Amino acid sequence: MQEFDVIVIGGGPGGYVAAIRAAKNGANTALIEKKDLGGTCLNIGCIPTKTLIAGVDVYHKAKHAMEFGVKITGDISPDWDAMLSRKEKVLSTLRGGIGMLLKSAGVTVFKGQGAFVSRNVISVGDAETRTCEQISGKKIIIATGSESLVPRFVPKGKRVITSTELLSIPEIPKSLLILGGGVIGCEFACLFAELGTKVTIVEMLDSIMPNIDRECASTVAAEMTKMGITIMNGKPLSDIVADDDKVSGKVGDECVSADYLLVSIGRKNVLDGLNIEAAGVKTNERGWIPVDDTCRTNVPGIYAIGDAVGKIQLAHAASAMGVVAADNATGKKNEYDGSIVPGCIFTTPEVGSVGKSAEQCKAEGIETKVGKFPFAALGKALAINETTGFCKIIADANTDEILGIHIVGPHATDLIAEACPAMHLECTAKELGKAIHAHPTLGEAMMEAAHAVHGESAHIPSKKKR
Repeated sequence: MQEFDVIVIGGGPGGYVAAIRAAKNGANTALIEKKDLGGTCLNIGCIPTKTLIAGVDVYHKAKHAMEFGVKITGDISPDWDAMLSRKEKVLSTLRGGIGMLLKSAGVTVFKGQGAFVSRNVISVGDAETRTCEQISGKKIIIATGSESLVPRFVPKGKRVITSTELLSIPEIPKSLLILGGGVIGCEFACLFAELGTKVTIVEMLDSIMPNIDRECASTVAAEMTKMGITIMNGKPLSDIVADDDKVSGKVGDECVSADYLLVSIGRKNVLDGLNIEAAGVKTNERGWIPVDDTCRTNVPGIYAIGDAVGKIQLAHAASAMGVVAADNATGKKNEYDGSIVPGCIFTTPEVGSVGKSAEQCKAEGIETKVGKFPFAALGKALAINETTGFCKIIADANTDEILGIHIVGPHATDLIAEACPAMHLECTAKELGKAIHAHPTLGEAMMEAAHAVHGESAHIPSKKKR
């Protein structure tokens, strides 16, 4: 039996980062992955989705080239097969890169299903080769991720799909019904609407994206409506019927139908086959693994990270937890702070946010001051013809400390990166406003919004102070 200092189960963005970190900390490390390196994010999540969105973005720009004074003759149309092919090339390149990084760090990679035999012994079963071996580890890190949740009231059928199947659908659907708004539902809605698909989203809550700043969500919803997307809020999708040709259902008294139904209402853990009971690891009532700030489970020496924990289900949060778990597993003290984790939504327009929303602050009784700056007032936004949206900064009214930053508009998912170190360093709106931002750039919106918290933005019409 091979013996290791650290064994990581799961090769996603949390797992492979944890394995590399542990190895760089001097630990003899093993990584177990039953499918492809990179996990959900790389193979059937973030990366393939954003690769397809990038292709659709080029298609959009080509259709609107004359707005920039560029004449394109001939037919402009999407080549879905070519987009899918490019997506696979991107995934293959990144998977190879992860393999190289693991090899370079000296991590031993096992392919197969990892399962606890005891607290320190893991069996690795490979279904392809029908082999099974056991390895032991002084410390174990669980990074098994999550998968799409399909509730029992949704019928099974080839026309009922999750994001996994939609990412490899052989042709652009003529119509798509989406159950659940949120990040996944809204991103796919924008992607396929741009390609000409008739899209309908059904979200039983009042907001199309209930977990983000309400003003940002409203801005995105308005733009989605302009794209021809039908948004049905406040009522559930019921009486769902799926056959070989279509899927239909009811939203209140209204009947809806489409070629496909995308189910995007949440995710569930992937603990099947792991046999955590043999190690004594406990889960909560929803099946997630509770951990403390060091990412340790109820069992000393066993850690859990990423989606398996069920807190913030984002790849970058998983990677951050992987670093923390690996450090603690190798004798270095480290704690995970999930209070400042950015969220990025690749809709049209994009959304980037971090910290508290205006609604959260109000619910918690926090007195705030808010500064907002529209992209329509920014030279760079006008130059690239993307003026929808704004940057909003929420600051504590008493201390001026920034509590939340929310951006909806061009490159919002890139711009939000500046907000994270600023908030991590407990920056005030005054301090952020003093930081000189290059002109002409989209980043100026952050500086101007910081000035706007105190009514000091030079590029927003305002009355003279008396």
